Amino acid sequence: MVMLKMLKPYYIKTEKNFVRIILAYQYFSVIIKNKVYQFIPVESNEIRVNRRTEKIENIDAVFAFQNAKDIVNIPMVKLITLPEFLEQIHAIAKPYYFSTQNEMDVKEDEDITSIMKEFERQNVLRLIDRALDERNEAEFKRLTGILSSMEKK
Repeated sequence: MVMLKMLKPYYIKTEKNFVRIILAYQYFSVIIKNKVYQFIPVESNEIRVNRRTEKIENIDAVFAFQNAKDIVNIPMVKLITLPEFLEQIHAIAKPYYFSTQNEMDVKEDEDITSIMKEFERQNVLRLIDRALDERNEAEFKRLTGILSSMEKK
């Protein structure tokens, strides 16, 4: 039985449609029959995740692991059956998914809208002050109407 011991990316490369999780020697290891096997970049050395579908694309990859002189090849198809492997991969790739980026953009848009509304409110308050200074009752009433409608929204 294969168990994931450790999975850390050596580095992460983002492309237009993919997140490439590059692996190196001491960053990826598994436990097989109570022995720790370290990843060696003999065959595959990356995990490619689609940024839109959030699925692992290179399922035909085969990873080599070594314990002393014993080398074991494990295909991606077997690794993706391990829940902890998938959890780790998605945790690593999540900041690069398109849906996460869209959520961040929406939050930024909400923040900008909130700031703009506050600026508009402060501007109306200044105009009210000026109408009071100039003793312009008609302008004062018009601006206070605008202010009250802004605060109802």
